[in-house]
Amino acid sequence: MTDINDNIKFKGELKEETNKTDEVWGVRGKKYGIYLFFIAMMGWALASYNYNLLTVGYSSVASALHLTSTQVAETGTVISLTAIFVPIGMGYWMDAKGRRIAWMIALLISAVFTGLTAVVTDFIQLVAVRAIAASFGLAELGISITIVNESVGPKSRGWLYSWVQGGWPLGVFLASGIYLATIRFGFRIVFAIGAIPLIAVVIGRYWIKEPERYENLKRIKALLKKGVPMDQIEGIEEYKTDLSQAGKNVFKQIFTTPGYIRRQLIKIMLAWFFYASSWALTNIFIAFYLEHYFGWSLTFVAYLLLISGGLGFFFYPLSGYLGEKFGRKTVLVYTAVATPIMAIIFIVDIHYILLAAIIYFFVYQLTNGVWSGAGYTYWAESFPTRVRGTLMGFLTGWFNFSTFAGSLIYTLLVIFFSTDPILIWIIMAIGLSAGQLFALTLRKIKSGEVLEDISY
Repeated sequence: MTDINDNIKFKGELKEETNKTDEVWGVRGKKYGIYLFFIAMMGWALASYNYNLLTVGYSSVASALHLTSTQVAETGTVISLTAIFVPIGMGYWMDAKGRRIAWMIALLISAVFTGLTAVVTDFIQLVAVRAIAASFGLAELGISITIVNESVGPKSRGWLYSWVQGGWPLGVFLASGIYLATIRFGFRIVFAIGAIPLIAVVIGRYWIKEPERYENLKRIKALLKKGVPMDQIEGIEEYKTDLSQAGKNVFKQIFTTPGYIRRQLIKIMLAWFFYASSWALTNIFIAFYLEHYFGWSLTFVAYLLLISGGLGFFFYPLSGYLGEKFGRKTVLVYTAVATPIMAIIFIVDIHYILLAAIIYFFVYQLTNGVWSGAGYTYWAESFPTRVRGTLMGFLTGWFNFSTFAGSLIYTLLVIFFSTDPILIWIIMAIGLSAGQLFALTLRKIKSGEVLEDISY
């Protein structure tokens, strides 16, 4: 009975605290909520920064290490493949060991291996170090989605998290700035300095606490493991959870148990596959595509992407606000409708460069901030706390796999239809993006609901 009495006491303490919950910032109050929000946004910005340091510095690194164009491509391939599996492992670790420790370890490993990039001497070392640095940095997505959405209050949850997602374009700017300021000293200095802000955020996370929902789940699982009857646990649980499932292996709960979780997961996977695979052309290969096939100046494209990315930061909170007002599924569906339409208008006007550039600006926003600003809170809201960590990691890996698949599709199209760039655009930027309309099948989740009222 000691275990039950201890947990009844815990419930009373938590209930007293919960009554004071800030509907925006959560149980721990506004000051902690702002601190968590800032640390999360900086973490995602620096994950982007870390990833994009190599993107902007590829030429310098390749020159210094005497890499061939094939080896440069192979480096990107290995990074992409590693980024599929590391987030999945970190997601499981979140549920098994805790959100806080996973958050700290992922960014710490990324920081250490970013610094080690400064001492690599050959191709194999570069591939190994950058694959680890980038994949653990990208795992930040699933972890921050989990810990932020579990910690803040139900009111404006999506709007708050959309600002965190806006950290990605901030990271691109930071990477470009650090690179331009330090590249004259060589790429090694770029990456040595690049590790410093990452380590600073790791230190800043020392004071982060586990979400109350996760603490509650840990106590419930401990009681189930000790054989405490479910009817007794039902009397002391603070956050609802399915007691018949909570004690099971998390992968069994997700993949072998028929029902809502598995259905919703499949629907999200389909919508995000088409989003991420089409994103490969509209975002990753866009500079090469426009310069190689249509003769656009690389300098002009670089400025276009710089402006699109810079102003793009504000489209994340705009999407978050629209998600709060009209529902996140609604934002996803309208984005899925608008994206192929804008892609059609863009390719029709491709030879009118200024007009096409203006249209591309909106294609960029639809495929970045508008979709993501609402979409990733929707991930978190879709699933219960007992499987949320694993699923956020799995979906992060799935996103990376889908992007990789899009790169392969683009490569095959270039091989077989190299003389028909318009057909390539129609298949990828229009056809694949139209598949985002699988968002129509997603469950409609009302904004402002407590997570346990959505699923438990």
